[in-house]
Amino acid sequence: MLSRLGNLASACWKPLRYARMKKDDGGDSEDSLLWYRDLDQHSFGEFSFAVVQANSVLEDYSQVEIGRDATFVGIYDGHGGPEAARYVRDNLFNDLIRIARERSTISEDVIRGAFNATEEGFISVVRRSFSLRPIIAAMGSCCLVGIIWNGKLLIANVGDSRAVLGSVGESNKVVAEQLTVDHNASSEDVRNELRSLHSDDASIVVKREGVWRIKGIIQVSRSIGDAYLKRREFSLNIPRFRLTEPLRRPVLTAEPSLYTRVLHNNDKFLIFASDGLWEHLSNQEAAAIVHNNPRAGIAKRLLKAALMEAARKVRITYDDVKQCKAGERRQIHDDISVVVMFLDHVTGQNGSVPELSFKGFNNNIVASNFDLEGIT
Repeated sequence: MLSRLGNLASACWKPLRYARMKKDDGGDSEDSLLWYRDLDQHSFGEFSFAVVQANSVLEDYSQVEIGRDATFVGIYDGHGGPEAARYVRDNLFNDLIRIARERSTISEDVIRGAFNATEEGFISVVRRSFSLRPIIAAMGSCCLVGIIWNGKLLIANVGDSRAVLGSVGESNKVVAEQLTVDHNASSEDVRNELRSLHSDDASIVVKREGVWRIKGIIQVSRSIGDAYLKRREFSLNIPRFRLTEPLRRPVLTAEPSLYTRVLHNNDKFLIFASDGLWEHLSNQEAAAIVHNNPRAGIAKRLLKAALMEAARKVRITYDDVKQCKAGERRQIHDDISVVVMFLDHVTGQNGSVPELSFKGFNNNIVASNFDLEGIT
């Protein structure tokens, strides 16, 4: 890879043209890489939000939904194309609210039901489109969700996006705690789980060019979509996605890992990000950046730190990265979405905050439908 990138700096000296990217007023030139909200209010404090594009077509989608007594964060890291991640962004939150109202509560079972409804909804889209556009069966998305409500934090994820909690003790040192499981074949635990579930399949995990992959194709073991690895009716005759033998049973699942905790006063912030950030920053490095810098623009600062490290790994400069077009940049880093949520009022909401919906890579901020009246 390094040989291919040896002349990357000279190849990328062209003006950036990101027609879909927006930036806030007053940003400097380096921020033309990003969509961001430097600092806004949520129900329990403040938050910072940033997205950077690497692929020719952005495959990361994300959102923050602010209600009077709850906050919702979603990070959706697509692969194979943007359709699955976009579908999750447009439907998962609504599925969650619908089921929460039906059951008059928010719980792990409600979140699980929302994931299942969104998965079935996208599979229906695949079924309707498959005969004309079979490649849609290879589109999938990781999905990370966080809900702050009633003094609690609820987390759910499929895939390898990650949520990290920053807590501060009496010594004022920040401690980073990973709240999610990385569903990725690079993890020995994930490989062992897959081998246990598919003991009759010698090729369930295969190492190719130094990377562990499920069926030699995909790294994540859980996702929304990827229908060709879940249902035999969507098998693909495309070299990149062709299985060596017919699918016996699903090899991926949309079942989320779930986590709930009561928030405490020493819990200071949460970092939600797609795996492109964690590829270049450790949990502790990211938490230290948040803890030791001003809040305004902190998500953007995390992105820049990751991009600088990505550039260092391939022996170019951050300025070189800034000159690369979408598509070319994918050789250096992935699409990355980051949301940092500061926890200022963990035991009670800030009633003056308007109900708003923020969606990554889109400057249209609209009224949210995050109304939990009657839900206990």
